[in-house]
Amino acid sequence: MATTPANKTLTITHPACLVDGSDREFRHLVNGLLPFAARLLSVRDGFGSLVGLTGVQYSLIRSIAHLSQQGEVTVNQLADHLHLSGPFITIETGKLKKLGLIDKKAHPDDKRKMRLTITTAGNKLLNELLPVQQQINDVLFDGVTRTEFKVLCSVVDRLVANGDRAALDLEHLQARRLKG
Repeated sequence: MATTPANKTLTITHPACLVDGSDREFRHLVNGLLPFAARLLSVRDGFGSLVGLTGVQYSLIRSIAHLSQQGEVTVNQLADHLHLSGPFITIETGKLKKLGLIDKKAHPDDKRKMRLTITTAGNKLLNELLPVQQQINDVLFDGVTRTEFKVLCSVVDRLVANGDRAALDLEHLQARRLKG
């Protein structure tokens, strides 16, 4: 079998992600992030199951509570915050409203917008879960230094935005392949 030049076997060519001309560290990062992401989803789903919600519903109510500390929360703000579609947020927040965990009211200035607030029952549910969350999140980030944590926080938003762009690029390539 013939060998190919090293640059033909690289899975990335972005210079910041190559160490000594190799993508080995990049592959190590990706192969570590994938199982960590799966574990984060599992933990989120577990938090939800402890209080009778799906993982997504738990994320929604926790995010509404978090965002409410900074002001009013709308469906669109929540969708942007969680990188989910507005229609999906509308459906899922409707379920949370039926459970009595949140309120949805038309915005006084723009009736097309829906304001979301946590009810007393929703706050009670989140407060009951808090000790478990603290315990599990402390384990998740055990050994991470403050400096490392700050670096993670500064990079994650860029990675999510880049991930959105990369997924769109891949969709376009797939569509071209199907046409061709």
